Amino acid sequence: MKAPESVLKKQAAQAKIAAQALADSVAAKEARAATKELAMTNGAKYAAEYAAAEKEAIDNRRKAKAAGGFYVPAEPKVALVIRIRGIIGVHPKAKKVMQLFRLRQIHNATFVRLNEATIRMLRLIEPYVTYGIPTRATIEKLVYKRGFGKINKCRIPIAENTVIQDGLSAHGINCCADLIHELVTVGPAFKQANNFLWPFKLSSPLGGFSKKTKLLHYLEGGEAGNRGEEINKLVKKML
Repeated sequence: MKAPESVLKKQAAQAKIAAQALADSVAAKEARAATKELAMTNGAKYAAEYAAAEKEAIDNRRKAKAAGGFYVPAEPKVALVIRIRGIIGVHPKAKKVMQLFRLRQIHNATFVRLNEATIRMLRLIEPYVTYGIPTRATIEKLVYKRGFGKINKCRIPIAENTVIQDGLSAHGINCCADLIHELVTVGPAFKQANNFLWPFKLSSPLGGFSKKTKLLHYLEGGEAGNRGEEINKLVKKML
């Protein structure tokens, strides 16, 4: 008995869908393998670059010491800013600056490129934030542990490199190693990479802030303002 025409059409359609699904699966697997290989290659390249930069800094320091002088490292290019006060009693100008830095909630953290304009803005909001110079290790921990990307205005966790590819592949950033390298070196696509990252939502620091000293400047024994490289110890407590 011959099968009805409708059954034959349905079988043909299902076979076509199955073949397309298999082809898509194979293509996706090949794309993942290529992305993984690219990420490994770039990671090794960046690791060698970081090691060379550290060795050069050590050699320059030793040469300066041998010559009886001092080695002055390059000025930092990026700062990590953490909001430590809420919304009550915030001056309108400071509120506007914190909105520009995307610090809308307490314990939010963002990266800021350092130049004359941003340094002035940071001084304006010093009573409400603390900031400093993050190390490469701190940037890596923030991206890996608290990193969320912005895809179509949605907060997507950076659980795999495809999230970064979807948002930043147009700027040559395809994996976490590329993203971290762009943030550390403040490359040409720093603005796009920083805007792709959702503001980091940190926890209250281990042991908390002191009520008596929270409003004071860091140099006065408080928590607010510029704390230089000590920001890395605070981030470690808040991750």
